[in-house]
Amino acid sequence: MENQRVIFLDYLRFFACLMVLVVHCCEPFYLGGPGTYVASLGDALWMGAIDSACRAAVPLFVLASSYLLFPVQGSTRTFFLRRIERVLIPLGVWMVLYACFSLTALSPIFGGVAEPTDVVANFKQLIFNFVPHAGHLWFVYMLLGVYMLMPLLSPWIEKVGKRGEEALLVVWLFTTTAPFLTRIAQNWVGNGDLWGYCPWNDFGALQYVSGFIGYVVLGHYLRTYVKELSWKKTLAWAVPLWLVGYAITFGCLWLFLPTSVAGYPLAELYQFAVDMEMSWGFCSTGVVLTTVAYFLIIRKFCSTGWLYRHIVLPVSKRSYGIYLMHMFVLTPVVVWLRSLGLPTVGVICLGVLLTYSICGAITWVLSFIPKSKYIIG
Repeated sequence: MENQRVIFLDYLRFFACLMVLVVHCCEPFYLGGPGTYVASLGDALWMGAIDSACRAAVPLFVLASSYLLFPVQGSTRTFFLRRIERVLIPLGVWMVLYACFSLTALSPIFGGVAEPTDVVANFKQLIFNFVPHAGHLWFVYMLLGVYMLMPLLSPWIEKVGKRGEEALLVVWLFTTTAPFLTRIAQNWVGNGDLWGYCPWNDFGALQYVSGFIGYVVLGHYLRTYVKELSWKKTLAWAVPLWLVGYAITFGCLWLFLPTSVAGYPLAELYQFAVDMEMSWGFCSTGVVLTTVAYFLIIRKFCSTGWLYRHIVLPVSKRSYGIYLMHMFVLTPVVVWLRSLGLPTVGVICLGVLLTYSICGAITWVLSFIPKSKYIIG
């Protein structure tokens, strides 16, 4: 099935890739210096409102993988070999590039200065994880873990039936409330550990039915049991789901933004940004709801006209390459745009447009190289 072209999934990848760039163009407006840095209430408003609408980017990519690959058809060996060729080897290539060059390597193109990088320290880090300035690569590590589980879960998904999947999805949806329950528990009893988690145990009661594997099951459920609806019925479901999900993601973020702290700019520890993003977690309730809403709407996109053939399809085919390289381009572009004194929303929008265009052009050129799949997927 993975070799068949599913039109709406090309649109899904196009928009998911766009959302990733939006999220990362928003980050400079609340991360900086020693950690959290909010320059103004206006920055907080624009950043929060735009970013909250795009947190579904990563889950949409997982849904696309599930829709095409789950349950696994054919031999497990063939499945893993294709993942090694298309995912793991390109990851290795770009991990080395991020280790060798700083994110400002392209800054001279935009009138800036490239910062030095400690190559030896970076290669030491690669033994254990991605280098710090290539934090977006966490997604690929997670995806590889999901791929490892797909063959194991395939026999189960083929036998469990609709009710069995629904039961798991209900439990999984409950686990998406964990970030909020953790905060409540911390405030009520002074300890945020839930259901068996403790300093000597990282694997609680719901460990194995939580996380991104829920999106894998959800992707199969949507493909198998949720028929494509008319536009009227699609919007009747998608709009309320999106509104509730967005209210949770943006509303909770706004509550925890330190708008009452006297004197901007605010600089705090990086952990403060992590806490502030409680409702932005990719497996949190609000993000799940907006993800389903986007999926239902995008599934209606079936046009194969000029826009699809010349823009959407090429980007979809190279979306993995764009994802892998985009921080090299995005960082100097955003720094340059901010130096021009543009308003926050202008920097975000132009930053996304320029980064998407430049990365799209680079991946298009790279696609002509023999064996380019080992570079851009």
